[in-house]
Amino acid sequence: MNQLLLMQAEFLACLQDDDAPLPAGLDARQAAGMEVYRNAYRARLIGVLRSTFERTVNLVGDEAFAQAAAHHLILHPPGSWTIDLVGKGFAETCADLFAQDPDVGELAWLEWAMHCAFTAADSAPITRASFAAATAGFDAGRWDSLCLALTPGTALHPVTFDIPALWRALADPAAAQSVLLEEAHWLLVWRDDELPVFALVPCAEGQALADMQGGTPFGQACADALHETDATEAAARAGAMLQGWIDMGLIEAVRAKQQASS
Repeated sequence: MNQLLLMQAEFLACLQDDDAPLPAGLDARQAAGMEVYRNAYRARLIGVLRSTFERTVNLVGDEAFAQAAAHHLILHPPGSWTIDLVGKGFAETCADLFAQDPDVGELAWLEWAMHCAFTAADSAPITRASFAAATAGFDAGRWDSLCLALTPGTALHPVTFDIPALWRALADPAAAQSVLLEEAHWLLVWRDDELPVFALVPCAEGQALADMQGGTPFGQACADALHETDATEAAARAGAMLQGWIDMGLIEAVRAKQQASS
């Protein structure tokens, strides 16, 4: 069994790395077959990336995308049992390789986030009525520690380009143009029923959602994000954002964060 595992490890290393030595015992014919198999393996994975990042292909062109995909697969070979995750980290690869064109990395991030949202676990978002029922008995302390659990598949990313408009425009690549936003926003992705959807949100709202996703209580997240706004306006904006998130189906559950004992 140990010999079999060693042979499998050598085969996989050779498959993923052009410079890795051939598995022991291969003759010339088998060595040539390994080269064919390696190329077919890599072509299949690049094809998977193309299908996941269709709009990114349209933005940068097929040749540039193929080079970026091959670069990504060499540095980050698949490590999961499912081919679904081949694209993990590819948006970061695009951000590095196309550093002079930030819209490429931002668009790739959107496509990957939509892919992940589509396959995320099912959930039942709360409604205004169920939120009111869940918080009916909250005192001031519990309101201060209120935490909101976002629905599975929800993702956030700061962007400088109008990526939703670019994603839609790239259905016809010849007419697509990247538009720089007048001010930075956050790109929000979530699943509405069975479909991934997305929207641009202001920086304060995106930061508050990102903080809450990391475990920060709702009140603290809003206070941090709206710290430059006076208290009355900040409270009104926080309430409006909360209602909007509930109506969008972004909130899965509410709870009061446990306070650390002294």
